[in-house]
Amino acid sequence: MKEAGLKAWLPSLLRLVLVVLLVAFVTNPGWFEPLLKPLTENNAPVIYNQGSLLSLTLLHLRTVLIATVAATVVAVALAILVTRPAGVEFLPLSRSLVNIGQTFPPVAVLALAVPAVGFGEKPTLIALFLYGLLPIFENALTGLTTLPANVVEAARGAGMTGWQRLIKVELPLSAPIILGGIRLSVVISLATATIGSTVAARTLGEVIIAGLLSNNLAFILQGGLIVAALAVLIYDGLSAIERYTARRMGREAA
Repeated sequence: MKEAGLKAWLPSLLRLVLVVLLVAFVTNPGWFEPLLKPLTENNAPVIYNQGSLLSLTLLHLRTVLIATVAATVVAVALAILVTRPAGVEFLPLSRSLVNIGQTFPPVAVLALAVPAVGFGEKPTLIALFLYGLLPIFENALTGLTTLPANVVEAARGAGMTGWQRLIKVELPLSAPIILGGIRLSVVISLATATIGSTVAARTLGEVIIAGLLSNNLAFILQGGLIVAALAVLIYDGLSAIERYTARRMGREAA
């Protein structure tokens, strides 16, 4: 029994340890200097000293959040449109639009966006927005087209209008699948946002690029580990929300 209890708690314990280490690292990176010191050469600085790791982490997350919210609104709206009788004919066009971000590499999108909107966060937001559309759209489309027919018919028989069915039945039942698409989009954006620093966006890519330019492996590792830890924690958090939503919708449908 004790072994079973330990195995059940171990994943949560590991996540908690990761959260504590991440918070400690971005707020007090000097504590970890002895661990990173062997990765530097010629008395190079061990801890990134051209900005605050905490500030860069928060700015990185803000950029990803803004892009993900915008991509979610547009992708879900398109999925709703093409699953209505009046919008079915727009499905091929919608698929072509959301595939743009996956067709062009993020670096190419940045190169095209900079002349239009300038350097900084804006071209990065455009690249992340385009890159995040496809997984959210496809999952939303799947969720809205695979609803239990008996539940939809029951809602229609209860006299609900199309708008009421969408808000009260279709979107809630599709929520777990849509969240799966958002989860994938967020993880992709967390990694992709690092290249935004090539066009002067304030992200954790600054730390990685500084390490590459100075041949400082400690800098590269700092930026990479923070992004990786954020991706793992956010992925797990959204997965937990997705499972909870699926169970709740399952109970209500039953």
